[in-house]
Amino acid sequence: MADMVITSALIKQLRDKTGAGMMDCKRALEAADGDIDAAIEHLRKKGASIAQKRADRVAKEGVIITCVSESAKTGAIVEINCETDFVARSEDFLGFANAVAVAVQEKRPTDVGAGNVLITSTGKSVADLQNDLLARVGEKVEVRRFAFFETSDGLISSYTHLGNKIGVLVDLSGLAFDDVNAKVGRDLAMQIAAMNPLVISREQVDKNLIEREMEIYRTQARNEGKPTQIVDKIATGRLEKFYQEVCLLEQTFIKDSGMTVKDYVREAGVRTGQTVSVNRFHRFYLGEEAQ
Repeated sequence: MADMVITSALIKQLRDKTGAGMMDCKRALEAADGDIDAAIEHLRKKGASIAQKRADRVAKEGVIITCVSESAKTGAIVEINCETDFVARSEDFLGFANAVAVAVQEKRPTDVGAGNVLITSTGKSVADLQNDLLARVGEKVEVRRFAFFETSDGLISSYTHLGNKIGVLVDLSGLAFDDVNAKVGRDLAMQIAAMNPLVISREQVDKNLIEREMEIYRTQARNEGKPTQIVDKIATGRLEKFYQEVCLLEQTFIKDSGMTVKDYVREAGVRTGQTVSVNRFHRFYLGEEAQ
């Protein structure tokens, strides 16, 4: 069979379909004898090959993306990593990250492996989209982690900060979805993003952590020359300050220093006539060690 003539129009058609570079498209078409579908498959295989070659590279850059349904009953948060901030800010990478977030929010996979086979709104699986992206950007890209929330009697809210370096997903009960309540949810997500609480309330603080903090405070008091009989009292006082830092409900509300988060949540409940509760939250910081 005569060699297929690879025209500029054919190269442009493949570029429009895949977003790959001009020379990559030309070589793929040559390898596929001008067959567009075979050339697309060639590029996908090239993407997989790039992923394998770069598996030892560290992907520290990327984005945290959140996605909440229109009803605010379901939501997802995902971390997608790459090697450089330049790629992380690219339209192709952000498009991939958003497609993954939507797929997780809609289809609720159990883990990253299950997430890779999800079919996205583009009609392609997450894994296929990832390979397409690898062929375009030429560096390691990975879906690192995600979380999914669903509520029946409240709403899911989210917030991203610092150019998508921090993301928060929060589950609230006792709030019907409307603009005012959506603001409450966003305010609480912003609080979590800014102040990084460990838990919602002091009852959730690990007992071993409490004892460790108490021993630190006792040692500090002794080193400061405090009388033995008041060392425990001083340590207990400092533990209260610790609770105010690590427990969401006891933190000072970032939008009004005259109230705590607990006060803010209580006010929302008074307005709605319901008991409003923060049930759970996830705060992802790009590149942090997963808990």
